[in-house]
Amino acid sequence: MADPMHQFQISKVVDLPAVNVPGLGMVDLSITNSTMAMIVAAVLITLFFAAVTAKPKLVPGRLQVVGEGAFAFIDDLATSIMGEQGRAFFPFILTLFVFILALNLLGMFTVFTATSQVAVTATFAALTILLVIGVGFAKNGIKFFKLFAPTGVPWYLLVLVTPIEFISFLLRPVSLALRLFGNMLGGHVAMKVFAGFVVSLGAFGIVGIPGAVLAMGGVVAITALEFLVAFLQAFVFAVLTTVYLNDVVHLDQH
Repeated sequence: MADPMHQFQISKVVDLPAVNVPGLGMVDLSITNSTMAMIVAAVLITLFFAAVTAKPKLVPGRLQVVGEGAFAFIDDLATSIMGEQGRAFFPFILTLFVFILALNLLGMFTVFTATSQVAVTATFAALTILLVIGVGFAKNGIKFFKLFAPTGVPWYLLVLVTPIEFISFLLRPVSLALRLFGNMLGGHVAMKVFAGFVVSLGAFGIVGIPGAVLAMGGVVAITALEFLVAFLQAFVFAVLTTVYLNDVVHLDQH
């Protein structure tokens, strides 16, 4: 249990039989701690917004203020980057932001953080980039490929710029997935390491007490920082999703 990586191990919570899926073979449908964390987050989000919208008041209470604040926050984000067309993507951006934020915060109060698994963050990234590609082709057709040839670039530089833009586009989901995964993984490892120092140094008695107190201060500081990171990483993911969508919605301005 002293191993700082132990907290990221996937384990089964509910063991279910495997199902044979054509083309994929046997698929294990067991509910793991990662799946359970996402289910709990989804249920909490649903209950929260259900409570917010159940009896809206002209003078909002604390719960309604938080709910309306989340709506206004993402609405301002989408419209400030994409203009009025950003409201068409508001549900997707809000869902991503709230779900990632809930998973990040849930990991601060439980023994498992789903966003510390690259498979989870890669799924969010894949959904985002597939939406970007789908919107790009739906709105622009074959002109979608203008994304890799920015307006105003001289033709003789396109030989250099186009491959760079194409590679940059392919790396977008990779950076989205690894940024969220790396920040959540690293922060929780640091907390576990400092917590281990508290126990180890405290075992030396009076001699180790000063070091244990210092390590405890580090745990408190990192914990406070991790709450901030939990919000910032959800925010950054939402911002980059909006920016990538804006690139294909306003392709002529790219």
